[in-house]
Amino acid sequence: MRVFLLLLLVLAPLQARAQGLTVFAAASLTDALKQIAGLWVQAGHQAPRLSFAASSTLAQQIENGAPADVFASADEKWMDYLVKKGLIATDTRRDILGNDLVLIVPSTNPIRVTIGPNFDLMTILGPNGRLSVGNPAHVPAGIYARQALRRLGLWDKVAPRLAPAPDVRSALLLVERGEAPAGIVYGTDAAISKAVTVAGIFPPDSHDPVTYPFAATKSGDTAEARAFITFLSGSAARTVWVRNGFKPE
Repeated sequence: MRVFLLLLLVLAPLQARAQGLTVFAAASLTDALKQIAGLWVQAGHQAPRLSFAASSTLAQQIENGAPADVFASADEKWMDYLVKKGLIATDTRRDILGNDLVLIVPSTNPIRVTIGPNFDLMTILGPNGRLSVGNPAHVPAGIYARQALRRLGLWDKVAPRLAPAPDVRSALLLVERGEAPAGIVYGTDAAISKAVTVAGIFPPDSHDPVTYPFAATKSGDTAEARAFITFLSGSAARTVWVRNGFKPE
């Protein structure tokens, strides 16, 4: 029995490594993080399991016991939420990326506007169109959008005309399908789609900085998780982030 227990102690870490890391990441990171995961494998590591959704959804899943090793949020709020719950290895936390907030329209009807106080968003939406956004109640992209619209004096007019989506990629999809005449997403989301075009970029001072904090969870705080976070800040990953339109810190 004693030998069996010793074998378990030796094999458990090896088995965990063989299974690879589980990474919970904001939906806007989907394409770039998949590419970086490929580089991680080329560097001799096991392929990580990647789960993408709204940062709010992922944070609540971690709170409820989902087995994530690394969490990548699209804002500070949801990382702070897990820190307060005691679920993050705080010394691993790093702000790795930044992003732009943009107004998109279908590529079939391209326009260009200068986004500023009280710009004519309602004309872009038309008499019955809705503005596609991540749900402002909890999705980071929607929270940034609400901040920007408020500071630009448009929130009261636009709020009844929102089409709230469960994450930023879903907000992108509504405009791609022509189900919404305009939407607010990150610049990196717009860049991956041929079906939409950027109508304008929201001024940086119209919303909080779009930042992406990464950290290991307390339950997944291993040498492998820490190495992965370091890898995400390295030169190989940086090239991928930049190619996908992100702004490495």
